[in-house]
Amino acid sequence: MVNSVINMDGFQTVLRFLMNQKATIGYSFMAILTIGGERVFSMVSFQCPCNRGQNFAYGTTFLLGPAVVLLVLGFFFSTRMWRLFTGCCLNPLKLCPRGNCLGCTAVLLKVTTGACIAPVMWLCVALLNGTFYECAVSGLDDNLVVDLLSKLPPDESLELLLMFRAQSQVLGWCIIILAACAGLVGTCYKNCRSQVSYLQLTFWKRYMEKEREKFDAFANEYAGKLAERNLKSFFENRDPEAFPFPNHKSWEEISALYTFSRSEQYYSTLQRYVERVDRDYSPDKRPVLELEHGIEMT
Repeated sequence: MVNSVINMDGFQTVLRFLMNQKATIGYSFMAILTIGGERVFSMVSFQCPCNRGQNFAYGTTFLLGPAVVLLVLGFFFSTRMWRLFTGCCLNPLKLCPRGNCLGCTAVLLKVTTGACIAPVMWLCVALLNGTFYECAVSGLDDNLVVDLLSKLPPDESLELLLMFRAQSQVLGWCIIILAACAGLVGTCYKNCRSQVSYLQLTFWKRYMEKEREKFDAFANEYAGKLAERNLKSFFENRDPEAFPFPNHKSWEEISALYTFSRSEQYYSTLQRYVERVDRDYSPDKRPVLELEHGIEMT
């Protein structure tokens, strides 16, 4: 019994450590995937054509193409970006809630920074390997590398390729150093200009994580209740029971991005909304989506 308790405490300690380090673990996992993807590209699909007219385009495509795809995917899967831009064409003021345009700029900067992590990892790994760079630089118009490689003895050709690989690795390390310095400077700048203390900032982050978790749980629960109520009404052929909904304005208010302010002791737009004294409790009796927002059942 005692051993079971000790094992459970140890498991909870490990789980708590993993939860606290989930960002680091996520970036490490992303780095492993990037390295694996680069190796697969190099060994399976990459075959430099050894033609001066095609080498540059071919090598550059393999070097920059995946980085562009990863950048687009980074923007596409950014919840923060969609939270900011959803509905902005119909209501441009959503981009600057409460007149805070600097907040919108800060959010875009954070989204862009997060989306650039995977592409930078790819470029670093690809340049450190050097295969794509060797192919690309051998196709530049202002050199005759392909001709030289075909005329030079094998030993000298190998030396030339090693020189290209060394250049590629130097560029890769330069990107790593610049990215590390930029991350350090950005983190220092953000923390130095923080309006709250370190412990309160830590609490704020924990609260936001818990709020997102609880929101997902409540959304699943209430979606299930609503689906059950509607199906009962349909199959039992009777009027549906009363089911209060937050109105459209309420959804809009809690969906806005929140910027902490000393004048308001709130930690999210949801908390600011529920603690308002002039809160509108009138529900939407029938939540209706526009036709373009319809979801087809399959």
